[in-house]
Amino acid sequence: MQETPFCLRVGHLLPYAMSDSNTTDFTNPSTFILMGIPGLEAAHVWISIPFCVIYALAILGNFTILLIVKIEPSLHGPMYYFLCMLAVTDLALSTSTVPKMLSIFWFNSREIDFSACLTQMYFIHCFSAMESGILVAMALDRYVAICDPLRHSTILTNTAVAKVGLAVVLRSSILVLPNPFLARRCPYHRTNIIPHTYCDHISMVKLACADIHVNNYYGFSLIFLITGVDVFLIALSYTQILRAIFNLPTKDAWVKTFWTCSSHVFATLAFHIPGLFFILAHRFAQNVPLHFHVLMANMYLLVPPMLNPIIYGLNTKQIRNRLLWLFAHKEPKVFSWWSGSKTNLHAELSGDMVLSPLS
Repeated sequence: MQETPFCLRVGHLLPYAMSDSNTTDFTNPSTFILMGIPGLEAAHVWISIPFCVIYALAILGNFTILLIVKIEPSLHGPMYYFLCMLAVTDLALSTSTVPKMLSIFWFNSREIDFSACLTQMYFIHCFSAMESGILVAMALDRYVAICDPLRHSTILTNTAVAKVGLAVVLRSSILVLPNPFLARRCPYHRTNIIPHTYCDHISMVKLACADIHVNNYYGFSLIFLITGVDVFLIALSYTQILRAIFNLPTKDAWVKTFWTCSSHVFATLAFHIPGLFFILAHRFAQNVPLHFHVLMANMYLLVPPMLNPIIYGLNTKQIRNRLLWLFAHKEPKVFSWWSGSKTNLHAELSGDMVLSPLS
């Protein structure tokens, strides 16, 4: 079904324009107007409170993960290098949206330059794709650690980890690059008001008085090339992991291995399930209120960066113990190795690594 260009059905938005130029015809506007959350403008200040708290927790949590991995030599391994990549991506993803969003909520600063809007669009989609790719890389690490533990250190060397990280960055940067160019080529008439808190690709091109089938087709192709492929690869890796787990000799080994993988499983579900729901609802659920779409889009970008440090911090013994040492200034038992040997310390630090139940 052909979608009606948004510019032909936005007359009710025009009172929000900040100048007369917003209601006249133009092809390349110098600025766009971000409405925030349509229909909930009166509650913007109250809505900003949980958003600000989530952002602060995301910043604190991800910087803490980076600090702990940096100062603790026992965490200098593939699993934690990928975790650091995830933390950096989460910081970039949340920072690309929240500061402008809070300026809308607190200072009514709705204007955004046309080029800045395209730049924000690119970085949002690029960092989202990077996060998906890093989750695939982490699934690869879990697969090798469980299914081929004796070769884990030789397969996932520091060089291999760097190459995987570079591949994730290049894939995301290149595949998302056409989005701002496709949006820029569209002519915009009658309004430059985006009913959103940030410059999302589909929300922006819906303003265009032109055929946007190319934009839609490319958007769908990105869903399959990035989200679809990544979900398939993660599912494939965990299929092999489950087969390996069921071959373990004892139930204790099953539980230990499941617990080791649970952090990555929770992080993957927290990112991909809301993302798929948002994508499908935004494109097919036309009767859903607009403010619900906008709230879901913001939660999709804000909640995973906040949850990931919590998930890995609570579920990874090495991070949890070092975190206790940092904030309590007290050596937890696992680090009280003066009375024992360094070998015992290493074995205890590696307690939730999957190599031990399979070795």
